[in-house]
Amino acid sequence: MNLLYANDRKGEYPGSWYAATTEALPRFAPLQGAARADVCVVGAGYTGLSAALHLAEAGMDVVLLEAHRVGFGASGRNGGQLGSGQRVDQVKLEKMVGKERARQFWELGEDAKALVRDLAARHGIECHLKDGVAWAGSSGGAVRELHDYAAHMAQHYDYELEVLGADAFQALCPSPAYQGGVLDMGAAHLHPLALAIGLARAAEKAGVRICERSEVHHIQQGAKLRVATGGGHVEADHLILACNGYLGGLEGRVAARVMPINNFVVATEPLGAHASDVLTRDVAVADDRFVVNYFRLSHDGRLLFGGGESYGYRFPSDIRAVVRKPMLEIYPHLADVKLDYAWGGTLAITMKRLPHLARFGPNIVSASGYSGHGVGNAVQAGRLMAEAVRGQSAGFDAFAALPCPRFPGGAGLRSPLLALAMSWYALRDKLGL
Repeated sequence: MNLLYANDRKGEYPGSWYAATTEALPRFAPLQGAARADVCVVGAGYTGLSAALHLAEAGMDVVLLEAHRVGFGASGRNGGQLGSGQRVDQVKLEKMVGKERARQFWELGEDAKALVRDLAARHGIECHLKDGVAWAGSSGGAVRELHDYAAHMAQHYDYELEVLGADAFQALCPSPAYQGGVLDMGAAHLHPLALAIGLARAAEKAGVRICERSEVHHIQQGAKLRVATGGGHVEADHLILACNGYLGGLEGRVAARVMPINNFVVATEPLGAHASDVLTRDVAVADDRFVVNYFRLSHDGRLLFGGGESYGYRFPSDIRAVVRKPMLEIYPHLADVKLDYAWGGTLAITMKRLPHLARFGPNIVSASGYSGHGVGNAVQAGRLMAEAVRGQSAGFDAFAALPCPRFPGGAGLRSPLLALAMSWYALRDKLGL
């Protein structure tokens, strides 16, 4: 099954609040005939757009191929949270790779946030970027862990997280589900599709040839690469694969280590004066549950709520029902609120929940598997691949050296096995274990 078309109409954005509130969505012509470029980039999400933009700004000739529309995938559908560090917290990362390398990845994470902010400012991208992401604890033990983590970050990284007890967290987030947490004002949230469209316009202005509705179906490797679509082909010296959950069979060595999963988001009707019954400050929230709930208020006063992952290929027939259930566990007083929008998206995870950057021979690089931390990671990975193409690979090599084991079960069994594991963790969440 081709995930590019399993749940979406060809060449069309999903019916999301993001698509409905992004003005003048651009259209780029498909690739027709033969083209020549220094670099061919496949995938016009954050990763590919960032790579293409940075390469063009360095004077390279770039063709960017996208099967649907720019920002079509997870880049235009996600929760919009620009988190600190990596998807794995620093305490766990220190145990995985040692304190010295963990600090390097913390600094790379800080650089990723700064890069997104800089690109938005430099290119005048209005993506409603606001500071603040809170981490919510559902139990006393979870809150203690978050407060201990705040102390660790202050002591060892000179990074301040605001510690919130039960009363302070309730004042921020009036939900019976949470007993405290921390607030990271160095993190941020934004309108993800607006960021993607802004990057596309900046890349086009820099000289990138963007081709939409140009699905790549064959790559001929060699000193000169040939990247073929249904309408033509690109001959290039270098190839960047930036497909994330939609890579499919283009590169099996990545597909074995990066698994697509689905996630779902709803947008309520505008809450008006009742918005303060959800959040009293304009920050985003993510909780401690294994099947994470994440939410924030939109700039027009809606609750944007994400939750309910799935591991089959198809989206559920009633996304609203799937997401309403965890939403009402967090906010039972919203039972009568209308859900105006509901959409799904395909992201990608790795076994270690860290990005998978890889080099295949002298002229092919790939980045994917951001595991729900892609707003910063993906934009940064695009720049790191652009640097690697140009011979500056320190940041790229740091990520490429991270362990990224294959998923057990192979292509046929990995999804059912993970679904079984996720069901167990979801039960643990419900039982408060």
